[in-house]
Amino acid sequence: MGHRLSRIYTRTGDDGATGLADGSRIAKSAIQLAAMGDIDELNSWLGLLLCEAIPEPVAGQLRQLQHILFNMGSALAFPDPAKARLKDYTSTFEAWIDAYNAELPPLKEFILPGGNRTASICHVARTVCRRAERTLAGLAQTQTLPRALTVGINRLSDLLFVIARVLARSNGGNEVYWDREV
Repeated sequence: MGHRLSRIYTRTGDDGATGLADGSRIAKSAIQLAAMGDIDELNSWLGLLLCEAIPEPVAGQLRQLQHILFNMGSALAFPDPAKARLKDYTSTFEAWIDAYNAELPPLKEFILPGGNRTASICHVARTVCRRAERTLAGLAQTQTLPRALTVGINRLSDLLFVIARVLARSNGGNEVYWDREV
């Protein structure tokens, strides 16, 4: 593979626009770019989470999710994301959710973000994923998006919730349940 970035600064964005994959330009304030940024931020939170002691297979799945998220963001880098080739990971995410849920106690109350550091970071990632989902919903009002992207990001937030539950219980930790009497 050749050098993809020979220079980090290009000065082409100094006017408030940025380039898409085909060379066309859009405003940095465009909702399409906001969606790309949300997905990039989510990927960064997963990177931070992976700096912690994460049990397998969770760590391996988080690493795989980083690549999937990069693919999702790349689909948005095209002027018409609907034409982007994006593999659908929805069934994979659902299988992972089902496998984790089989080992977790049923939910009887809402869970607060917390429990331990890894679970808390995962909850932050989950909330960023939900923001990305809202941004994509807004974008979908003006252009067609790949179903693999919109449904995938929705399922990913569910997966991150379940992973946060798993991480909260790892190493003898506990989940933090909402006390409605406070």
